[in-house]
Amino acid sequence: QVHVVESGGGAVQAGGSLRLSCAAPGRTLNNYAVGWFRQAPGKEREFVAAISWNSGSTFYTDSVKGRFTISRDNVKNIVYLQMNSLKPEDTAVYYCAAGRVRDYSDGSDYEYWGQGTQVTVSS
Repeated sequence: QVHVVESGGGAVQAGGSLRLSCAAPGRTLNNYAVGWFRQAPGKEREFVAAISWNSGSTFYTDSVKGRFTISRDNVKNIVYLQMNSLKPEDTAVYYCAAGRVRDYSDGSDYEYWGQGTQVTVSS
């Protein structure tokens, strides 16, 4: 069992930036692909970004391409989601997930999920 913990959420104005972090205290994420998903009120959970275990591949949903960057530091055992040029429509609870996945954008492929961190972007 891998306990995943997100941090770094908060409230910012449109155009601002936040960096989310995903860690697994006491365990390693290094063997897993890691994805970020988000869920806005009244909407279904959606894929945001993902990174392969060795950082060889990254994936993004179209709405965040050019604005968000996913990266990982396998020495620190942390995965980051740098979010720039934030928009009000980015407001959601952001979840980190880890697993040995086939489809990086499919949440059902991920085995371990965090509790989420709130991101609120005001206009």
